[in-house]
Amino acid sequence: MHAFTELVGRGTGFILSALNETTAKTIEALQSSAATSLVKTLQMVQVQKTIMAVGMFSLFESMLQDSLQCKDGFAEAAKILDEDRAAVLQETFVDFQMAVNVLKHGRGRSYEALLKKVGNLPFKIKQPTQAFFDEGDVSEIRTLIEVDDSLILGCARVIEEVAAVIRRRRPGVWI
Repeated sequence: MHAFTELVGRGTGFILSALNETTAKTIEALQSSAATSLVKTLQMVQVQKTIMAVGMFSLFESMLQDSLQCKDGFAEAAKILDEDRAAVLQETFVDFQMAVNVLKHGRGRSYEALLKKVGNLPFKIKQPTQAFFDEGDVSEIRTLIEVDDSLILGCARVIEEVAAVIRRRRPGVWI
């Protein structure tokens, strides 16, 4: 198997391209029809993007546990990032981990921690009083984190950067 990070990077671009093409065609069709099926298509695209973000992080954690032979892949990765003095990368990695936790579990510790950093995040988080990210956007689904291309590409990028540090610090690790 090729390196997980290479496959994630290539796969992310491929899937986003297909989903964005579907979105563009659907928006074009909405110009002449307000069919419920078109709105459902836009929401389905958002669900798929959310699944992609959650899935790539979950799979990365599994790959870390296997490659680093540990029970908590993210904790072991954090130790390696600390050894490398990669504090900024570690903070970004934790922010994306918490975003994925919020997507999986909703309100909780990760959500509360991210709210405290709301102005300094590379993605949007819904405020407790906020009902929508963009009222009137028929594609929006009920998530506390806005899942757009930027978030997904950010997930893939931080995974690639963390894996690069791990490979450098642990030369025998295949990830």
